[in-house]
Amino acid sequence: MVAEMMMVMWMCSFTRIYRIMNGEIRDLAKVAPIEDKISESRLRWFGHVKRISVAAPLRRCEMIDIPESKRGRGRHKKSLDEVIREDLKVVGLTEDMIQDRRLWRNRTKILDRRESAP
Repeated sequence: MVAEMMMVMWMCSFTRIYRIMNGEIRDLAKVAPIEDKISESRLRWFGHVKRISVAAPLRRCEMIDIPESKRGRGRHKKSLDEVIREDLKVVGLTEDMIQDRRLWRNRTKILDRRESAP
């Protein structure tokens, strides 16, 4: 997030000396947070994959059973399934809604600030 804000500040020709809040800079640049855009892209791909027929090679890869192996020390990385479940919870969607493309697209779309402004 810090690197993103530094780039947005650079785009707007601001430095930390100006002491402008991040939200104000983001409003001036008319951009949405990169985390939200990544989540939107991830959910859009997830919906696309789930709408493909079960016989497609991409869907057959989902059914491959990977044997559990010993993981290293420390906190484990989240799997893609865990990340998508969190994204679905934040947006308020369930996997049942995937087949309705219009609903799915409307709920997963993250508007940039310029799009949401009247």
